[in-house]
Amino acid sequence: MLGRGVVRKSAVVNYYDILKVKRTASASEIKSAYRKLARERHPDVKGGTEAAARDFAQLSLAYRTLSDPQERAFYDSQLKRIYSDDFGGSVFRSNNPHAQRLRRIAVLQRNLDRRVDQFIEAERRETFALQQAVFTTVTLFLSTFFVSMFKPRLWDSFSLFGRAVMLTLFAIGLWHLAVRLKACFDHYTYQPKSIHDSIINADDDKPDKPFTRFTASTFLILGYAASLAAGLFVGSHAHYVTIFNDLPYLFGQHFRLDLLFYPPIAVLIVDTMHTVASKID
Repeated sequence: MLGRGVVRKSAVVNYYDILKVKRTASASEIKSAYRKLARERHPDVKGGTEAAARDFAQLSLAYRTLSDPQERAFYDSQLKRIYSDDFGGSVFRSNNPHAQRLRRIAVLQRNLDRRVDQFIEAERRETFALQQAVFTTVTLFLSTFFVSMFKPRLWDSFSLFGRAVMLTLFAIGLWHLAVRLKACFDHYTYQPKSIHDSIINADDDKPDKPFTRFTASTFLILGYAASLAAGLFVGSHAHYVTIFNDLPYLFGQHFRLDLLFYPPIAVLIVDTMHTVASKID
């Protein structure tokens, strides 16, 4: 590895050591090493801790730097100046005024890189949380609409075992939907203060969350009701479509209680696929 036996301490992060590759590693070797380490050190694998997020952000920064030929050439030139065998060690071990100034610059750069990485990681988490909220809500509304419109008769076609599987998936989906909606409410909604508290604490900052709990709850209830009503309305006129008449065993004409099983199951499947795709990516 670069600088081994020459420099013991340095304020410049060695990206080759982070990726566990030699300085002479090819682009394919760097990419392969990054993919292997990314799978092992992803925050979702490590429990989503802050330390895991910082470690993964540093790993990503190392890969971005070394995978770009121009950035890698500039980075190598910096390392060549700092880790020089001609001077018997690093300038970061010298009391020379220029070396001290370089040390201060390196520390500032390291702090700046850390803050940028933290900002990028926070943006990544916020984007993922927003995607989860959108996927869950849209899937709930769309599945409710299509189920109420088509009224599938799957329950009648299932055996006893199939019905047991459906009830199990419905229970898991309902629990998953409740947990996901609670997480969305905690992340994006707030409980407004009473009039008394608002008058006393009039100078307090406004909440940083975009919606009140009442607004979000109203949107969720009205959206579900609108999806259900729209599906029933469209389904009531679907007898004009030939496919509905040709497949009476698949498309029902009346609303049944077993239709309530399908939306939570649809949300469970879509959210699971989204989570798996995000981890693979």
